[in-house]
Amino acid sequence: VITLEQNYRSTQPILKACNKVIGFAKELFTKNLRSDRKAIERPLLTTVADEAAQARYVAEQILAGREAGVPLKSQAVLFRTSHHSAQLEIELTRRNIPFRKYGGLKFLEAAHVKDVISIFRWAENRSDRTAGFRILKLLPGIGPSTAARVQDEVERQPGSPDVLLGLQVPTAAADDWRGFATLIAAMSKGKGSWPAEFDLVRHWYEPHLRRLYDDAALRAADIGQLEQIAAGYESRQQFLTELTLDPPDATSGRARAPMLDEEYTILSTIHSAKGQEWRTVRILNVVDGCIPSDMATRTSDEIEEERRLLYVAMTRAKDQLDLIVPQRFYTHQQSKVGDRHVYACRTRFIPDSILDCFTFQNWQDRNQPASRSAKQTGPTIDVGAALRRRWG
Repeated sequence: VITLEQNYRSTQPILKACNKVIGFAKELFTKNLRSDRKAIERPLLTTVADEAAQARYVAEQILAGREAGVPLKSQAVLFRTSHHSAQLEIELTRRNIPFRKYGGLKFLEAAHVKDVISIFRWAENRSDRTAGFRILKLLPGIGPSTAARVQDEVERQPGSPDVLLGLQVPTAAADDWRGFATLIAAMSKGKGSWPAEFDLVRHWYEPHLRRLYDDAALRAADIGQLEQIAAGYESRQQFLTELTLDPPDATSGRARAPMLDEEYTILSTIHSAKGQEWRTVRILNVVDGCIPSDMATRTSDEIEEERRLLYVAMTRAKDQLDLIVPQRFYTHQQSKVGDRHVYACRTRFIPDSILDCFTFQNWQDRNQPASRSAKQTGPTIDVGAALRRRWG
């Protein structure tokens, strides 16, 4: 057996780290990649506070790379699962950084994400006929003509949040109509505090999600991710403004392909990145639960396949490799100042024994508070003083 060990893509420090990672595999062919491309710079192992900080960090590094002469198309961001890039996609959109995504629709262009956002858009602005048409047609028994009639009536009574409750709809839609009308009325009156009303919308939408889509469980994870993102905004209006959705595309679930002469960075699942290479590669969520996926750790074979996926991702880099480790992940269904989270551990595939292959850095986002809890206001409790008063 002749093994092909000469690598013409990556620098030797990158290959050294890759060899160390795959070296722990249970079934390993004797193969040690080497390169004549010498370099001093080791791969980066970057810790960030959370997923939002990760998105800001990556966006800043992409812009810094472009300023340093690395074209956007020569920079790639890889991730284990499509929805892992949701926060980053919104951050790139906010900063007007063009990107193309492989291995799934762009997060904001997925049909189910547009469904949910359209509910907020219509509650915010009843004259938004595109959003209204989309969500009305989610209801069984509501066709184009009924949707148009409903919107005409809503526009004739712009100051009445309860207008939907008094409308007559087809019999097939009657069972779902009152719940929908009550939801929109409550949102229009501003009864639900932000982002608590997201929870109301999600509960209303979930039965329709299961009815409309075969892969409802995967799409539900996206909605949960969107809810987490929404918690980072002060109001519904700010949330919608920052997303900057393009209304003409609001009825489409497909991502538009960029023009051939456009400059854009690459976002890709690891599976879709096989056979590709880029000057700079950044890998998101290099933590247990993401890499390896918590859905792929039931058997040793699954774990070994996850190790190979990380190896594949790392070997896509030619000159620069950055593995990013968020320290915590916020849970869903909490207030905008909620601080419920779980701590993350660096992936098991990079144990302490091989850390000398990486340059470690802890990125501090000076433009953001250290955590959501930093936004909270209220009385400060001196725990020590309270204990002294109680116990002398």
